[in-house]
Amino acid sequence: MRVAFLLSCLLVVQAAPATDRQSVSPAATPSVQAPAPGSPASQAAQPPAVEDKSKKEKPALSLRASPPISFSPATIHVVAELKGGPDDYEELYCPALEWDWGDGTKSEAAADCDPYQAGVSLILRRFSTDHVYNLSGRFRVSLRLKRNTKIVTSATTNIQVRPGLRDMDPYDR
Repeated sequence: MRVAFLLSCLLVVQAAPATDRQSVSPAATPSVQAPAPGSPASQAAQPPAVEDKSKKEKPALSLRASPPISFSPATIHVVAELKGGPDDYEELYCPALEWDWGDGTKSEAAADCDPYQAGVSLILRRFSTDHVYNLSGRFRVSLRLKRNTKIVTSATTNIQVRPGLRDMDPYDR
């Protein structure tokens, strides 16, 4: 019943000439009037401006080792990822990498990059490498991303290397 009434009202409104549409009663066709620009009601009706935080926030570095627990000699694959923030974050464009393996060894890597251009130059978001641990122990692996001598960001992870067959006493075999 309601559907038939609404359809008939809709047909009447559509069939009426353009000049007659304004004379249709408000009960038959509900209308919404926009508040005048600059009025308090128009300002309240607009959603608040949302700032794009990803353009301002510095990307965060995370570090993951696989496997986190192994037997010696162990080859550990380490992956670092930059998450969040803009793709053209200047401080993280073409950084030097400094890996500290926690076993007394360090590795460094640097790339030869084009000069930074805002909105054009993109940062690398993933870094990975392997390291071999010949002895057992608990190790704290860290990666530092550097710009000249300044550390821009860093991350750490822990791994454990347990004694393997090579570390056992020959009489225990």
